Amino acid sequence: MSNPVERDVEIAALQDRLTRLSQASLRVSESLDFDSVLQEAVEAARSLTGARYGAITVFRGAGELPDFITSGLSSEEYKGLWDMPAGELFFQFLTGLEVPLRVADVSGYIRGLGMPDFLPSVPVSALLVAPIRDSGVGVGTFYLGRDEEGGGFTREDEEILVMFASQVALVIANARRYREEQRARAHLETLIDTSPVGVVVCDVLTGLPTSVNREARRIVESLLEPGDPLEELLEVLMVRRADGREISLGESPLASALSAGELVRAEEIVLRVPDGRSVTVLVNATPIRSEQGEIESFVIAIQDMTPLEEQQLLRAEFLGMVSHELRTPLTSIRGSASTLLDDAPTLDPAEMRQFHRIILDQAERMRGLISDMLDVARIETGSLSVSPGPADVASLVDEAKNTFLSAGGRSNVHIELPPGLPPVMADRRRIVQVLNNLMSNAARHSPESSAIRVSAMRQGIHVTLSVSDQGRGIPADRLPHLFRNFSRDESEAPGASTGLGLAICKGIVEAHGGRIRAESDGLGLGARFTFTLPVIEEAATVDARSAPSSPVLTSSPGSDRSRILVVDDDPQTLR
Repeated sequence: MSNPVERDVEIAALQDRLTRLSQASLRVSESLDFDSVLQEAVEAARSLTGARYGAITVFRGAGELPDFITSGLSSEEYKGLWDMPAGELFFQFLTGLEVPLRVADVSGYIRGLGMPDFLPSVPVSALLVAPIRDSGVGVGTFYLGRDEEGGGFTREDEEILVMFASQVALVIANARRYREEQRARAHLETLIDTSPVGVVVCDVLTGLPTSVNREARRIVESLLEPGDPLEELLEVLMVRRADGREISLGESPLASALSAGELVRAEEIVLRVPDGRSVTVLVNATPIRSEQGEIESFVIAIQDMTPLEEQQLLRAEFLGMVSHELRTPLTSIRGSASTLLDDAPTLDPAEMRQFHRIILDQAERMRGLISDMLDVARIETGSLSVSPGPADVASLVDEAKNTFLSAGGRSNVHIELPPGLPPVMADRRRIVQVLNNLMSNAARHSPESSAIRVSAMRQGIHVTLSVSDQGRGIPADRLPHLFRNFSRDESEAPGASTGLGLAICKGIVEAHGGRIRAESDGLGLGARFTFTLPVIEEAATVDARSAPSSPVLTSSPGSDRSRILVVDDDPQTLR
């Protein structure tokens, strides 16, 4: 049995080790930042054992490289650590250990393992390795080294490192959970902040918002005075609910008004300030309850109804325009038909043909408008059908030009096509419709004397076609809205456009797998509309120009006339 002096020395040494271990554990636990925890852990392990060098690896998920943190190595030594021959193999062996390892002669130990001998760039003569385990599962590994001057590690060094590793395992688990929670929170905050729906979280006691995302701020911007914070708006904001109730948020916060646990689902409310400015929003409100069932906060989702109101206004304007557009040709048709019926005996053949021409032209005008409306309906429902086939770009452009000119378009259309353009996969009728719409749009927005240019070029697996003009250009803020249904330039005269042409172009091009865009350098600098069509691989094509664009009907041998079956539920159309 040790004498009292030796026992006191041992007790003092043990107390010192426990004190240092406790201090190291507290030091490591001061932060929850994952990288900081690892750095503090390896430095504390060096301090506890008097090691010259230290490193720690912490495992990640399957297939991922572990985290690796070092301490006590210069930049040259760190680089040399990975340049050592067979060094990676040796580290893999150490990482797989399930029990501590204490080695006094590293070179001899390596030779005993049968591994290739190597001279490490880090002069380590003694090595101490301890696995880091949490509930029996390997979390990582400590590696500590001494040079020849430091001597070997003792059994006490091994014991204190093992105890410290068990403490570090808990800290690493907490730091890892914290990191995962922070990442999940960051992802959730990013998702909410970029959401197209406004999200406001309100404290139930104060009624004040604790979180407001970007869309919610944008919605109420029109109600804020320049430079005023959002909190001041809450003092004057009035809320009119769907049942007619009005709530002053300055007197009764919305969250307090909902504190009884009321769920609000898709309720349209109006936010208004005293000077009359207002915005209509669609609201969903849900209480967040604590574990005891008490309401702690409210999540309020608001959706701006302004775009929908604008769309409804555009639809109403469109319906009015359609009514006017249909009434005008109907008036001409009715007048011409009445004249032919009432005054036929007094009309000469030339006058009768003129009235017949009026009826035909106006009926064609109505048919075009109805066709556009049907196309838009098919595009919106996803039922627009196209029948792509091999087509020559030059023949498509030429056919579109002839269609444009025959409809009364200007003659100064310049075609600029490079030689050797590959055939494309296109529904001839539909792409001619797109080109004709774009040329008509260019003519409508540019002077009569200016030229309309149609060009094309190959870009990878697509052919890009462009229609450009030298007209009044397009403001930058209108470019994103050009291809929306019923979108019309406010400077256009009533009846000049239905606002459907570009929307139809977009639907047809996208049905071909292409994309369409508009560009303009600014007002007075013209505009350019560009769309793409897929190229056909040369080996799979036939001469598109020689292929008939529509089936040819031929009579059977021996017959002198074709038989046609006509089916319709309207007797007048059938006649």
